[in-house]
Amino acid sequence: MPRRHWWGFLTCWLLLAAAERAGAQGYGVYEQSACAMARAGAAVARPCEDGSAIFFNPAALAVERDGSKLSIGGTLIGPRGDFTSFDGRVSTPMVANWVPVPAAYYARPTGDRLSLGLGFFVPYGLTTEWPIDFEGRFVSYKTSLQTIYAQPTIAFKINDHLAIGGGPDLVFSSLELNQRVDLAVQSLAPGITFAQIGVPPGTDFADLKISGTDFTLAAHIGLLVRATDTVSFGARYLSRHTIARDDLTLESQQVATGLRTPVPLPGIPQGTPIDTLVAPLFNPGGRLADQEAATELTVPDQFVAGVAIQPTARLTLLADYQLSTWSVFENLTFTTTSGVSEVVVKNYRDTSGVRVGADYRVTDRLAIRAGVLAHQAAAPDGSVTPDLPEGARVEYTAGLGARLNDRFSLDAAYQYIDQETRNGRTRFSGPDTGRYAFHANLFGVSLVTRF
Repeated sequence: MPRRHWWGFLTCWLLLAAAERAGAQGYGVYEQSACAMARAGAAVARPCEDGSAIFFNPAALAVERDGSKLSIGGTLIGPRGDFTSFDGRVSTPMVANWVPVPAAYYARPTGDRLSLGLGFFVPYGLTTEWPIDFEGRFVSYKTSLQTIYAQPTIAFKINDHLAIGGGPDLVFSSLELNQRVDLAVQSLAPGITFAQIGVPPGTDFADLKISGTDFTLAAHIGLLVRATDTVSFGARYLSRHTIARDDLTLESQQVATGLRTPVPLPGIPQGTPIDTLVAPLFNPGGRLADQEAATELTVPDQFVAGVAIQPTARLTLLADYQLSTWSVFENLTFTTTSGVSEVVVKNYRDTSGVRVGADYRVTDRLAIRAGVLAHQAAAPDGSVTPDLPEGARVEYTAGLGARLNDRFSLDAAYQYIDQETRNGRTRFSGPDTGRYAFHANLFGVSLVTRF
């Protein structure tokens, strides 16, 4: 092997060794191209030639000079997990879902140095769902967040070694939180809760859904350096943005308990249906009536830097390092016009991650790819809740790329997420009550056409 390649191999192995200490993705989604997904997302120094450089490094569009291209695809994510109480008496599996994450890119060169593009992708999102009888339902039994980015992109090749690119991001967000309300902790009268008259803890009496949409702006910029024909470096920055709405919708529905007052109370005879006592809360103007709600959530910055080396004509090795400012996610707070307020404490920490991948072209029309990535949890101990039971992960990827003809190519990828078991709680506050386990299978596919 030529001497100039040894330092590149050393860089890759140092980054791989650092994976043991690497940090998290929180609710980030990095699977924005089946080709890059098969390489564990390692792509900032040499993105795949499918237009996904718009996400992985906008500068690379100025280097891809093989004509216009359109890529359409997506990833199917199958999260699986469960919660088990410390005493082992209760074990509840998550609802088995398959969550689609679409992506589309269009790119074309303009002149000798300029390239333009437009991308649609979902870099942040989650869907976590538990059975309606799960003990954590009073925090959330279904949480959904999606942020769809539309990014017009411009890239310029400064010289044979340096290119720069970027663009604004038009961010369309949707948020949904579903939860039950525990009657036992509600006030019957000043200083008296329903639990004090015999209502068992964990008695559902209301079902709440908070939902809404938002539009905001972010920005994305990338830099690509071709040091030699076989070694390149890349870096990109995706800015934070804040979802801040005071016009979310709170929809409520009373849940029948079938309970009656066990003793006479002032003005309330013994045996009065408790459902009748709480019904006014759901009437117009009541504390739990349909109303508007407000929340604010900041999505973090991303900074990625990496290296790609080509030790042989057919093999490319890649390694990326990612920093995300998850410390902006301190809590998830909702307030309503009637004064209802909820706070889920998060206290996330800034994190970093490492991705290492390989791309080997078996023939001019067939490529095989593989990779591994690792990161720790963004959520510190004491902040693991059912809406996002996150933990340290190691993820393994593999895939194929086939050039079907001069116009069309197809990429496919598989990814397995292996997450460590974490202690967590099922209430808004208090001590941990059990353990969350999680893993996921992901399948990605992309179809690319050139014209």
